[in-house]
Amino acid sequence: MVTSVPRLVVAAPSSGSGKTTVATGLMAAFAARGLAVSPHKVGPDYIDPGYHALATGRTGRNLDAYLCGPELVAPLFLHGARGCDLAVVEGVMGLYDGAAGEGELASTAHVAKLLGAPVVLVVDASSQSRSVAALVHGFASWDPEVRIGGVILNKVGSDRHEELLREALDASGVPVLGVLRRAAQVDTPSRHLGLVPVAERRSAAVEAVSAMAEQVARGCDLDALEALARGAGAVPGGFAPWTPASSSHQPTRSAGNGAPPVVAVAGGSAFSFSYAEHTELLAAAGAEVVTFDPLHDERLPEGTAGLVVGGGFPEVYAGELSANEPLRKEIAELALGGAPVAAECAGLLYLCRELDGRPMCGVLDATARMTERLTLGYRDAVAVGDSVLAAAGTRMRGHEFHRTLVEPGAGAAPAWGLRAPARRVEGFVQQGVHASYLHTHWASEPGVARRFVERCRTS
Repeated sequence: MVTSVPRLVVAAPSSGSGKTTVATGLMAAFAARGLAVSPHKVGPDYIDPGYHALATGRTGRNLDAYLCGPELVAPLFLHGARGCDLAVVEGVMGLYDGAAGEGELASTAHVAKLLGAPVVLVVDASSQSRSVAALVHGFASWDPEVRIGGVILNKVGSDRHEELLREALDASGVPVLGVLRRAAQVDTPSRHLGLVPVAERRSAAVEAVSAMAEQVARGCDLDALEALARGAGAVPGGFAPWTPASSSHQPTRSAGNGAPPVVAVAGGSAFSFSYAEHTELLAAAGAEVVTFDPLHDERLPEGTAGLVVGGGFPEVYAGELSANEPLRKEIAELALGGAPVAAECAGLLYLCRELDGRPMCGVLDATARMTERLTLGYRDAVAVGDSVLAAAGTRMRGHEFHRTLVEPGAGAAPAWGLRAPARRVEGFVQQGVHASYLHTHWASEPGVARRFVERCRTS
């Protein structure tokens, strides 16, 4: 059992410093050297892992100590890094920023400590010179359990600017492992929820990742960074890699002809948010997982017994989704016939009667619309009643991230009771449907996938 995967955590003092550019560029640059690189992202974000996957040719995976619990961070990391030469973990927000009111929980620093990984600090140096030494010293000394192994200076303006920054950092004891100049060509477009996902701009995203790799390879000491990663040692705690099979125990027994139930999972540009472990858990529980694209496919996969519609941007594609009337009608018939349906955030909007005035599937007697208000944050939730995903009283942690509003916000049988930050109920449970704004990570409660697949067999 390998537990000593060479690894680096790419962090920053704050959001907007260039973590994604540097982390993705490092992944691609190491991959170009012939290394099998395992890509990871701290926190619940779905979009950055898509760019990581382009850079490495491997599935981008999340490490979230809030959603999954600290005890699963190392096992999930080892699962993703199995067979790899090196792992790069992109942080979230500032190095020490975690779940609100929860101390270090789910911060990049917390995950780095759980992995025993050295941290490379990406500093936006565009508006400072000698002050960079005070900033780096503060971050390096704040928590003695966090090892800052080096600094990459980003957005450096000139040779003279670089000279001043290096002079200031000479006495800090933290080596400069890279200097990146301002480069607009590596910018990626953003909109109301962050970067535009890879699924919506694949050719442009490939070019952007290539530019990131070129810039990082030109400006960073890849040999020193690789040596830092290889010096990380064993992952603390003696954990074994997480596996979907062990988490799901035994697959549910086949009935009739022994064929596994088909679980259709929405994908494509409108529904690009998913955690890889969800489909792995469904398959381990005995399902045949088939992906379809609601923007283009007019029929559900043949033999669909259950439906999973995760997150994404249906608000951007409301016209196209609405125009696909045959699929909307088939989904409504499936749901109203009692088949298991799990819908998160974008999936919730798609099941509503309408979205921004355009007809959707009409499974839920609710309407959805875009707003200016951002709803964002971790949530502590409890299942209000029994559903295809969870028994009443099941506790899960989740994450909300949207600029839409569903009215009403909860059905006669809500999906979840939220305990924090404000007590309220939300979501809908009706027949086999479980629809909610809450994004959850099923690895934290593998019984969710087993329960869903069993309902697919018996509904």
